[in-house]
Amino acid sequence: MMVEVGVSPDGRSPSGAGTTLPALPFAEPDIGEEEIAAVADALRSGWLSSGPRVHEFERRFAERCGPGTEAVALNSATAGLHLALEALGIGPGAEVLVPTWTFTATAEIVHYLGAEPVLVDVDPTTLNIDLAAAESRITARTAAVVPVHFAGKALSCARLDAFARSHNLRVVEDAAHAFSATSDGTPVGAGQSQATVFSFYATKTMTTGEGGMLVTRDVDLARRVRVMRLHGINRDAFARQQCADIPSWRYDVVDAGFKYNLTDPAAAMGLVQLVRADTMRLRREEIATRYLESFRDLPLDLPTPVSSTDVHAWHLFVIRLRDEARVGRDEFIAEMSDLGIACSVHFIPLHKLTFWRRRGGLTDEMFPVASREFERVVSLPLFSRMTEEQVCRVIEAVTKVLR
Repeated sequence: MMVEVGVSPDGRSPSGAGTTLPALPFAEPDIGEEEIAAVADALRSGWLSSGPRVHEFERRFAERCGPGTEAVALNSATAGLHLALEALGIGPGAEVLVPTWTFTATAEIVHYLGAEPVLVDVDPTTLNIDLAAAESRITARTAAVVPVHFAGKALSCARLDAFARSHNLRVVEDAAHAFSATSDGTPVGAGQSQATVFSFYATKTMTTGEGGMLVTRDVDLARRVRVMRLHGINRDAFARQQCADIPSWRYDVVDAGFKYNLTDPAAAMGLVQLVRADTMRLRREEIATRYLESFRDLPLDLPTPVSSTDVHAWHLFVIRLRDEARVGRDEFIAEMSDLGIACSVHFIPLHKLTFWRRRGGLTDEMFPVASREFERVVSLPLFSRMTEEQVCRVIEAVTKVLR
């Protein structure tokens, strides 16, 4: 798709000639020749499933999260959330607190286990889970909470830990948006929660194409997840190859597990991305800072920056249109599209989606903050490969639509 920009009502550009530019995507993975070469080397090695690169990826990721960390690579963050709750013994009869402001995966993994996701409203400023609202939904069956660090701004780990301790709840953090973020000065994944799960989906702050990583300081939990990610087998193929004392064909199935392992080519990409992660995050931060400065006089509510002691992952840049804006949310997205700029919406709250709404008899009135904010949120393009020209195009388009 090509879009003509800078055109006056009579069909001419300010310089007298139209300028045609390619459409700007909402998100784009930041993949270079080094990642391509690493994947090619993995393919040539003969290890196409989980092998030495997966183990190395896990080791380096754990090192990044701090001493005593166990890291388990998986084929998605959804798999990590599922296996974390399974390892904690969540099952039929249990309730798990989940923010309504999230992707459906956060709640569906509770459903997989036969437990009941209890949806909770969100904080009006951050759109992270409202712990006061969560407290009001606690019952004798509440066993865990799965908070989401929305858009890359982390929930306060200190507040989360105090909340969980006071109600004897297990915590599995959905950090799909939050790789490289910190909370109260501590990296997400290095806190007191039982487990934290990151996503390496194509559009996330780092990627393996599809993939995820579970981190924990609970050795038993990590051991259980490693077994359950590959059919409940007690020794994966790489481990069997490395042990000279036991024939490689010999293994045991200790439980009915799943097929959730990461592949070596994906891990090869992840190893390169991990080295580049800080550079990519800094570029996202630069773009977010430009947006914050450029949009401060427009009829918008902008994302809340983190404190000087914390780091925002800036997975998303979410604006909220005020009532006095010239257009509503849907019109804004349509007009941005006409200007060649793709936008998105994060998220359609779960209580508005057919499956969850019907299952729980949910209404907008039960989630006043999420219901209200959904009507005015827009996610603008933000990815580390964005050029200066592309950043300027987004700024010019937003300004044009709202002025």
